Amino acid sequence: MFFFDPTYLIFMVPALLLVWIAKMRVDGAYKKWGNVPNSLRLRGADVAQRLLQYAGLAGVQLESVAGQLTDHYDPQRNVLRLSQGVGFGTSVAALAITAHEIGHALQDRDGYAPLRFRSAIVPAVNIGSNLGWILILIGLILQITQLAWLGVFVFAGGALFALATLPVEFNASARAMTLLTDAGLLTDPDERRGVKSVLDAAAMTYVAGLAAALAQLLYYVFLIGGIGRRRR
Repeated sequence: MFFFDPTYLIFMVPALLLVWIAKMRVDGAYKKWGNVPNSLRLRGADVAQRLLQYAGLAGVQLESVAGQLTDHYDPQRNVLRLSQGVGFGTSVAALAITAHEIGHALQDRDGYAPLRFRSAIVPAVNIGSNLGWILILIGLILQITQLAWLGVFVFAGGALFALATLPVEFNASARAMTLLTDAGLLTDPDERRGVKSVLDAAAMTYVAGLAAALAQLLYYVFLIGGIGRRRR
């Protein structure tokens, strides 16, 4: 947003509210199931070793990473990084998060198309997120609608990335549930409910992220479209 515009709030407030709700849901699920030990009392790192071996991913390295909920799989280096709370934790939440990240490792091994597509557009998205709003700003200031529309097109990469993220994350969670069950690490019904609760809460954050990206994109479309209508 380049200046205060009440219209911006109309577009963004619902999306930002959804983002806030998603964050509260994640925090709540992690707090609840982060205090419930898994039935086998296995640390996240131990779960990772077992699942990696079971899934035939012995080549994936395991590392620790600072922060909370910073867990991720790095396909470039074939490394699974777990935060200390997850790697050293024995909670149901640690079980869920570890399995989810290994789900991404399975996607990488299997050449999962949505993951490949998302990885392929990362460079363009990184450039577009910075260049897009600059082109929009210049186009609006100079009243060059073609330049502003070009900025919207470039900026739209962020929304495309958020959209591409959804199948990647949902599939990783589905793989996590299957892997935990098949490996015999998820047999208790309450524990299964807890893992699903954590995974579902995390998935909602990606839905909210997409909503926010689309809301901002639609605002720019509305803003630039208004200039075109006034000119006519």
